[in-house]
Parts: sequence; structure tokens; C-alpha cells
Amino acid sequence: MLDEKTAEKSKKVLGELDKKVTLVTFTQEMECTYCAQNVELAEDTAGLSDKISHEVHAFENSEELNRRYGVDKIPALVVTADGEDLGIRFFGIPSGYEFVSLLDAIRTVSTGKHELSDDTVSKIEKLDRPVYIQVFVTPTCPYCPKSVILAHRLAYVSKQITSDMVEAIEFPHLAQKFSVAGVPRSVINEKNFIEGAVPEKAYVQKILDAVN
Repeated sequence: MLDEKTAEKSKKVLGELDKKVTLVTFTQEMECTYCAQNVELAEDTAGLSDKISHEVHAFENSEELNRRYGVDKIPALVVTADGEDLGIRFFGIPSGYEFVSLLDAIRTVSTGKHELSDDTVSKIEKLDRPVYIQVFVTPTCPYCPKSVILAHRLAYVSKQITSDMVEAIEFPHLAQKFSVAGVPRSVINEKNFIEGAVPEKAYVQKILDAVN
């Protein structure tokens, strides 16, 4: 799915990678409109660097892995540190503007350079209970990657945080459940909300307010 020009730009975004990253995709042949494209995108992305590998699993036959990575819907893509779950997940194909979010997740996991402020790291390292973030997006939203990238970086730093990108068009029942009228909309622990692409400090404070 990546043409030569996009592939070259993507390599520049990734920069020099360090640790190995494994993209784990979950798919099925029937009743999944974007599963094949999601696998193809992950395969093409893995081809950008010898530090990136790709695994494909049939959702209906992978109950243990589904539980391990918290995958309850497809298409799904989990960015792992060579198989280690870091709570960084994409539900729905990360295409359009969201492809940048995938590249950033790979770069962060591989290099450890999360670019969060020291104040943010200090605060989220003190979390003592699980935080589940769902960031609802659409591929044509230019502001959505900012929220997805931030949520995934927070998950990378804190074992208490799991962050999902959720493509609203592919999962309309979830968009309806959480009253997603505009994107990005971040849902924290399924009951608190962050509207729009807010700055890091405000985003983190919303999370802290939600769990305290």
C-alpha cells in the first residue's frame, strides 16, 4: 500500500531505529472489510526497516493471543517491543493521516525517545490503577494523530496505561456508544472524555482527574 515516494518519506520519519519492533496484526477472511488492507499496510511498513517484523494471526483462532494483547475486535494492529505488549494498539486500519501515528509508535518503541516532558513522566509514573484510553479518529482528520501519538507515548511510559486508536467509521457501534460526534475524541476508562487535540499538559491532567 506504500508507493516508493511514501516509503522514502516514511523511512525519514522513522530515522535510525534501535531495538526490534514487531507489528502483530489480527485478521479474518470473512466479514472484515479492511482486514486485508490492514495486513498489507503492516507488511509494507515492516519492509521499511530490518528492525521491524510482522506477525499475522487469525482472530477466530487466536484466543490466547487475543487475551494477551487485549484484542476484542478487528482489524487490529499491536505495536510491540519484539513481542512485549506495551499497550499500544490500533483498531481499524491506520491509513490516511493516521499512518503518521503508526510510524511514531514504531519509532518510540524502538528508540525509547517518547518526547514527553519530565513533568508528564513524573505524574504518570505515579499512577497506581489502570487507565484505558480510546482515541476515536477518522483517516481524513488532520488533528487526530496528535491525540493518538500522545496517548500511545503515555502507554509506552506507563504500564498502567493502555491506549487504542479506534477508527470511528469502521466501528460505528462504539462511536455511537461513546457519542462520538467529532474527532478526535478520547475516552478514558469508558466514562470520561477529552474533546479535540488538546495540549499534553491538559491531556495528562484530564487523565489524572479521571482516576483520582
